[in-house]
Amino acid sequence: MAVTEPAPVTLPPVHEGILRRQALRESAARTYARSLPIVPVRARGMTIEGADGRRYLDCLSGAGTLALGHNHPVVLEAVRQVIDSGAPLHVLDLATPVKDAFTTELFATLPRELADNARIQFCGPAGTDAVEAAFKLARTASGRSGLLAFTGAYHGMTAGALAASGGAPDVRVTRLPFPQDYRCPFGVGGERGADIATHWTEYLLDDPKGGVPAPAAMIVEPVQGEGGVNPAPDGWMRRMREITQERSIALIADEVQTGVGRTGAFWAVEHSGVVPDVMVLSKAIGGSLPLAVIVYRAELDLWQPGAHAGTFRGNQLAMAAGAATLAYVRENGLAERAGTLGARMLAGLRALRADHPGIGDVRGRGLMIGLELVDPEAGPATAGAGSVPPPDPALAAVVQQECLRRGLIVELGGRHSAVVRLLPPLTLTDEQATAVVDRLADALRAAERSPYRRAAAGPTR
Repeated sequence: MAVTEPAPVTLPPVHEGILRRQALRESAARTYARSLPIVPVRARGMTIEGADGRRYLDCLSGAGTLALGHNHPVVLEAVRQVIDSGAPLHVLDLATPVKDAFTTELFATLPRELADNARIQFCGPAGTDAVEAAFKLARTASGRSGLLAFTGAYHGMTAGALAASGGAPDVRVTRLPFPQDYRCPFGVGGERGADIATHWTEYLLDDPKGGVPAPAAMIVEPVQGEGGVNPAPDGWMRRMREITQERSIALIADEVQTGVGRTGAFWAVEHSGVVPDVMVLSKAIGGSLPLAVIVYRAELDLWQPGAHAGTFRGNQLAMAAGAATLAYVRENGLAERAGTLGARMLAGLRALRADHPGIGDVRGRGLMIGLELVDPEAGPATAGAGSVPPPDPALAAVVQQECLRRGLIVELGGRHSAVVRLLPPLTLTDEQATAVVDRLADALRAAERSPYRRAAAGPTR
């Protein structure tokens, strides 16, 4: 009897096996991996190559962490120098030449009024721990416990930071209205909406029956990121600074995502000329590696040794990479370029609205850009300066997947995950900026033709 050869077995691509094992092994809390099923194996600048050989333009940039994109030469060289020098990589909070160089470079970029009289606290290596440290600092210095935060805010996932964020289920923080044009909480938008928000804040704080005891601090994002890319009006920011100063309330600026040139200024508070009492910094300051700090006025430095600590607050490689990144952004004017290129991209995206009724609003600052997608056929939802359509998270989800098919990585945000967010590296070229707009426009056309179902969007956030 003749022996027949077995039929050849077609093995699944390597990346499919990796994705399958990830789904089996990792927790249900994973996020980006759900909507971006790729396996990056190489990356440089704005480009990622997956294990399947496909190449992508990365407009997520590590949620804003990669100011210089992936594997920038100055970052790699800074890390190599530390490794090759034989310097210790773990030092708790001991002084080192690497830390001294990072701190010196960071202070050189800060608003001068703060830098001339500042202290720095190295925190656990995530932005949320720095937020916790800022709260603890303000409470220690003031002897008060209350906090002021804003609707739509996002400050992290630890308990205290989450309580100050917009989706907090157990509210122990006084929530104040954040002004918006498109979906103004007062239905008027523009300067008038910001004025009403300011008046409400003052009235609530000064009302003896308002139920708000004198708080320790107010925390604000100069541009709300996860909340839907909502830039704070400059005049409103200045009024928040005046209100807090008049009432001895520490103003905390959360610059975790907006810092290091992202919005067209080195720090987003510089647009309004506001000098906060505390700045919370993370993401890009580590040059792609984990690092988080708070910088604050020396008068607030009243806590005791060990009042805030963390085993990994002395991340030497991140400090070296961070110092190189800060210097490169500063010396090469990348903040100014982000402002110029961001304005050009905003104009290009706004021009798409004429042909795409699903684009409700295009907003942002610098290279922190958002498109809010809406359902124009669902009837108006009363908001903004008039009546605007409701958000369309299903359309946004399809646009994100169509972008991925075209080699463009984008993230979703906003109240209902209906805002397509762009956070490209500050090093993107003019050609790449044009490609991003073109690919997004093509994805929009494809998504509008797609018979997507509203259930595809999943739970809102």
